[in-house]
Amino acid sequence: MMGTMPRGKDTMMKSGNNGYEYMNKAVLFDLDGVLVDACDWHYEALNRALKQVANYEISREDHNSNYNGLPTKRKLKRLSELGVIRESDMEDISDLKQRLTVEVIEEFCIHSLSKVVLMKMLKKAGYKVGCVTNSIRHTAGLMLEKIGVMDYLDVVITNEQCNYNKPHPEPYIKALVKLNSLPQDSIIVEDSPKGLQAARLTGCRVLEVKNATEVTKELFKDKI
Repeated sequence: MMGTMPRGKDTMMKSGNNGYEYMNKAVLFDLDGVLVDACDWHYEALNRALKQVANYEISREDHNSNYNGLPTKRKLKRLSELGVIRESDMEDISDLKQRLTVEVIEEFCIHSLSKVVLMKMLKKAGYKVGCVTNSIRHTAGLMLEKIGVMDYLDVVITNEQCNYNKPHPEPYIKALVKLNSLPQDSIIVEDSPKGLQAARLTGCRVLEVKNATEVTKELFKDKI
C-alpha cells in the first residue's frame, strides 16, 4: 500500500494525557545505489572473496536478479544451499569480503556535495532524515562519513539491528519508530527490487531511483 506524500505541518496525534504529541515528517534513504553507487563495489569484493576461498564467482546477471540488496551472509547462505560453496567456508568468505569492501570504500568513496545540499534542504524543511541499509554498521558508517552526510542523519539502521532484513519491512519500520514518524508522513528512496519491496510494505510514499546520481534536491521538487 502506498502512502500519501507528506505536506505542510507535522501530524498531530491524540496522546493518552488529553493532549497532543507531534509526529515527525521523515525521509529515509537506502544506502547502496541511493546515497552511494556502491553496488559494484560489493559485487566485486564478494566475487574476489568467493574466488579466493571457494574458486567460484557469481555472474553479474545472476547477482542483479537474485542477490542484489541482500546482506552478505544471506547471499552466502543461499549459495551454500545451492551447493556451490561449503557452509564451512561462509565465515572466511564473509570476513574477507568485508575487508575487501573497506579497502574499496577507502579508495573510491568521496565527498558528495549534491548529497550534502539535499540533506540541508530536507532538514531546513523540517524533516527527520535516516539511512536504512542491509550493509553492516562499519561499512555503512564509513561510506556515510566519506560522502559527508553522517552529521545530518537522525537515525542509521543496519543489518545487525534487525531480526529480518530487506525485503522484510522491519528495518524501515524500526527507523520510523525511532523517528516518531507515521508512514503517511514519510518518504522512502530506494533502488533495488528487494529494497523497494520492503519500502512499499511500510505504507510510506516510495520514490524509486535507478542510481545515486538521481538522488539530488531536484528529486524532491514539488514533493515536500
